[in-house]
Amino acid sequence: MKISQVKVENYTVFQSAQSSFSDGINVLIGENGTGKTHLMKLLYSASQAADSRVSFSNKLVKTMLPDDYNISRLLTRRPGSSHANIQIAARCEEDCNIKKLKIAFHSKTKKWDAEVIGENSWENAFQGESSIFIPTKEILSNSFNLNAAVEKGNVLFDDTYLDILNSAKVDASLGRNEKSRSKMLRAIEAIIDGKVIYDAKKDTFYLKKGNSKQEFNLVSEGIRKMALIWQLVKNGMLDKGSVLFWDEPESNMNPSYIPVIVDLLLALSRNDVQIFVATHDYFFSKYIDARREPSDRIIYHSLYQNNGELCWESESEFSLLENNGILETARRLYREEVGVK
Repeated sequence: MKISQVKVENYTVFQSAQSSFSDGINVLIGENGTGKTHLMKLLYSASQAADSRVSFSNKLVKTMLPDDYNISRLLTRRPGSSHANIQIAARCEEDCNIKKLKIAFHSKTKKWDAEVIGENSWENAFQGESSIFIPTKEILSNSFNLNAAVEKGNVLFDDTYLDILNSAKVDASLGRNEKSRSKMLRAIEAIIDGKVIYDAKKDTFYLKKGNSKQEFNLVSEGIRKMALIWQLVKNGMLDKGSVLFWDEPESNMNPSYIPVIVDLLLALSRNDVQIFVATHDYFFSKYIDARREPSDRIIYHSLYQNNGELCWESESEFSLLENNGILETARRLYREEVGVK
């Protein structure tokens, strides 16, 4: 699966927007509240709908968690915004055909009872292809009985957290792409100084170093996030044809690890994994430009407000974005350091 385009009308903060995406890495930047995470959760829900057991509309409300699971609450909060229309297009690599998945709902729509068009052909085209969403907050350290607690209503987590736990627990590698996977695993092991193990009886993850193991909750969050990537790569969840969504990979991360994360994402992209990342970090964005190769397919997407309207700009290089809050902040800091107003 390669998500190629999205069109949204009256969905959360998006009154009307559309954009095309790279088959490789898509970097989403923008101030808080400009819809980066909402967009990724929308695309992730569509990707998950490739599974015949997953309903697109139901998955969307379980990742967004509107009150009482009412999809109508995802309408743009503006006068006259009574109907939402969304279209997501993706390419099937086997025959290069474009498949479209559409969803529409309005202010009277009950629960997740939205109108969905194209779900059957979407499933037939992309069945078996995996998609992963890594939330901002690390979750493996809270794995014990979390799924059961959510089902009973004792705690509230959206589906991105539950899905990432399940993906970390299940080994679906089957020996595929062993050579490229081993190289990525070794690179991460050098940072986390160990490997991840999962104790199914205790429903708990550990970081194993030599002959000893350490509970995940006793490991720093930055190391835990890198360890999660190690586990997903090891389990075959980030193989060719999969889609990775990662919300703020720089969060709680030692800055010295940023280039390693960038190298890992570039390696995954070259292994035919499509990637969507949302970031506020200057170094992360610049490292992608600095370490990319001419053949790498990268698009930067800037979401920004202009006179109360949410706008969308896309460029092939970070510095080419005209509306670039990250770069402007870096420039202001430089001017303050050198005493230039």
